[in-house]
Amino acid sequence: MTQSFQALVVDQTHDGEVQAEVRSLKTDSLPAGEVLIRVAYSSINYKDGLAARKDGNIVKSYPFVPGIDCSGTVVSSEDSRFSEGQAVLVTGYGLGVSQFGGFSQYARVPADWVVPLPDGLTLREAMIFGTAGFTAALSLYRLEQNDVAPEKGKVLVTGATGGVGGAAIALLHKRGYHVVASSGKVESHDYLKALGAADVISREEVYDGAESIRPLAKQLWQAAVDPVGGKPLASLLSQIAYNGSVAVSGLTAGTKLPTTVLPFILRGVNLLGIDSVFCPYDTRVAIWKHLGSDWKPEQLEQLVEREIGLADLPSALEDILAARSQGRTIVRLAD
Repeated sequence: MTQSFQALVVDQTHDGEVQAEVRSLKTDSLPAGEVLIRVAYSSINYKDGLAARKDGNIVKSYPFVPGIDCSGTVVSSEDSRFSEGQAVLVTGYGLGVSQFGGFSQYARVPADWVVPLPDGLTLREAMIFGTAGFTAALSLYRLEQNDVAPEKGKVLVTGATGGVGGAAIALLHKRGYHVVASSGKVESHDYLKALGAADVISREEVYDGAESIRPLAKQLWQAAVDPVGGKPLASLLSQIAYNGSVAVSGLTAGTKLPTTVLPFILRGVNLLGIDSVFCPYDTRVAIWKHLGSDWKPEQLEQLVEREIGLADLPSALEDILAARSQGRTIVRLAD
């Protein structure tokens, strides 16, 4: 049966500009996939903001529905792993990039992308985490695989007021780490401490803006979660203690990394690339189970800046690109 629904559609205008607006679509216009989901919630991530820009290099053809994550209930499934009414979530893969995404009341996706909602999480809580929270959790997972532990010293989180940064603080605190948050927003210190940061420092204490970055500096941190990249990451690498690790997942400060081999060959520092998009399915399911149980922070709700509907999405997408957001913006799709 064909169902009409609302979605945020990004389209190209006659003069070549890109515009995002709420439109009515039908389920038979959705792309191919084995699982049809009635979406309850999505969330806003940096990549979603890029998808709504002409120069964002995310969307390849128009019209398009962005949104790189969603949670909801199965309407129908051609795959025996999923059944009608089952609560599920989707993050990564091609959702909101090559396939119509989560800013829509219905989504159709390949069954291999779908994760059963873990015990201990509601559909809304799953999207408080969303892609950003999953990326933070994957960062924690990789750090602990490389012998990072609470008793070994402080862990720095850069870009702390962003989605990945805030979730990383809450998760690390839950795991018993001494968390130091780095932020350029003085007004956010109380927020960061409420999430679990023991200390808050300025971004200039990590990278002072100098053109020349020392390859080795004082060893301050056993590890770091870095969604920033660029020159701040190069400076951070020089401050990591012997055999420490940095989990990098972002590029808000740029893609170039002006560092040397010295932190790696003289201090044994590990630079861990975090890719939440094509994370192996078994690892993905295991991490979501952690997020619903032993890693779930008591202050999860503190991560939410606001909850919005479809009509508020265009301005909210502009906010995340302009760094006007603090924490997570949840998108409610259910009627």
